[in-house]
Amino acid sequence: MARTVAVLPEAQLAALAGAYRQAVAARQRQLLLGAVVFLLALAVSVMGAEVQPATFFSKIGNFTSYFDRLLTLDSGARVWTDPVEWFWGLHRWLRLLGETLLIAYVGTLSGAALAFVGCFAASRNLVPTWLCLVVRRVLEMLRTVPDLVFAMIFVVAFGLGPLPGVLALTLHSAGTLGKLFTEVVESIDLGPVEGVAAVGGSWLARVRFGALPQVLSNFVSYTLLRLEINVRGATVIGFVGAGGIGEDLLIAIRKFFYADVSAMLVLIVLCVMLLDMASERLRHHLLALEAGK
Repeated sequence: MARTVAVLPEAQLAALAGAYRQAVAARQRQLLLGAVVFLLALAVSVMGAEVQPATFFSKIGNFTSYFDRLLTLDSGARVWTDPVEWFWGLHRWLRLLGETLLIAYVGTLSGAALAFVGCFAASRNLVPTWLCLVVRRVLEMLRTVPDLVFAMIFVVAFGLGPLPGVLALTLHSAGTLGKLFTEVVESIDLGPVEGVAAVGGSWLARVRFGALPQVLSNFVSYTLLRLEINVRGATVIGFVGAGGIGEDLLIAIRKFFYADVSAMLVLIVLCVMLLDMASERLRHHLLALEAGK
């Protein structure tokens, strides 16, 4: 059976075509206006921050030549021609790198534990508004202060060593993970929570049996992601004496021991790469398990 195609009158087609052209033109004007505002804001920001493109292009050679020096031994040979000389401090650097990993590990777990406790009290769908606001402000304060600043404060309070690094990563991780955990909790299905409440369950029972099973895999995934970030963070806070390989790296940079800097950077990059691959596989496995439920 042949289908018939309805043909609109010319006047109606012309009106529709005109409305379409007007809509396209309005969209183009909005896009152009947005581009102009963006470029003006960028120009004002560049002037306010005193960014000088001429200086960047005139000094870019210093940046590239520094990497060339990183790949050169004191003898003038390339680092890969004498790996023994390049990694002369391998035993010490591996020990310090292991200390960095432990600082990141303990700081991440401690921060995740604090975030786990705080996220349920910061979720609007589980607690009164006043309590939610108080806990959220605390989490905001913890993640706003950089972990390096926390490390400097704790170094003054507790002295040099891994403890200030662990405490700094703990507090900063608690604030960051608390935000992520809270968003996960606020997106849960409230049906199980209301079901536990309907049979007389306490608030803790509603959280334990209604909310926790829905969010636990995401919590683990975010915690693993934070662990990767904290390994890099633990290296940086070592610059202020908070333990790990960061202190030796800073000394090598200040004393212009270029080959030592590159050797330690290679170890750190390899460590982060291996940790990233392992945690990625574990996160995907957990998400696959969650999807199969």
